[in-house]
Amino acid sequence: MDIFKDILNLRFIDYLDVVLVALLLYYLYKLVKGTVAINIFFGIIIIYVAWRLTEFLDMNLLNGLLKGFIDVGIIALIVVFQPEIRKFLLMVGSTNFGRRVKFFQRFNFLKTETSNSTDVDAIVSACSKMAMSKTGALIVFERNNNLDFLLTSGDEMNIKVTQPIIESIFFKNSPLHDGAIIISNNIVKATRVILPVNNEKNIPKRFGLRHRAAIGVSEKTDAVALVVSEETGHISYFKDGEFVAFEDTNHLISMIKNDLV
Repeated sequence: MDIFKDILNLRFIDYLDVVLVALLLYYLYKLVKGTVAINIFFGIIIIYVAWRLTEFLDMNLLNGLLKGFIDVGIIALIVVFQPEIRKFLLMVGSTNFGRRVKFFQRFNFLKTETSNSTDVDAIVSACSKMAMSKTGALIVFERNNNLDFLLTSGDEMNIKVTQPIIESIFFKNSPLHDGAIIISNNIVKATRVILPVNNEKNIPKRFGLRHRAAIGVSEKTDAVALVVSEETGHISYFKDGEFVAFEDTNHLISMIKNDLV
């Protein structure tokens, strides 16, 4: 009964505190979901719970060991989670608030409508056609992180996305085909964009400079990228700095739409 009384005596600010912590943990989980860091994330939670449990049970020796690990482990965590911390800070500093009707609609479980109107079907159809002719292409989809800091490296545009537009941009004799294009809400924001290239990861031999650029931008921001290989004609999809395999174009379209929601 005392617990219920304590709950009833909680202030509004206490409820708000709990909600904000829950949202923070949820967003951190989304940030590391699908990466190797997710296992470390769960490991940290388990160690923290074990530390609190041993403290409650007065298991002083084990509690001291766990506390020492937690105290020293903070520095190690900064090193281990360096890419995720960088992405989180970039997300906080460059979030596209203007693309949301409400701030809380950025969280999937609170959204009531689709927040991105990009014509993914037209883009994938264009990529499939370019793949048949082995026309190289690099397409970056802007999500929550604002990519305006990359626009100055290319030509700023304001073109509605259609299949013919995508094909004409990457046509081999087109002056715009070199580099990447950035798409946001069905608008080509820029062409000939130079992206940060990742030179650290070991990638399949069939992957070239476009693929390394796709790894770089999807690793440093929350953007996702499509690459059509000029050498093989293969279509590759990149998210969180990793190559995402797909079975067919329908599967690919579904994945992109889910990521852009």
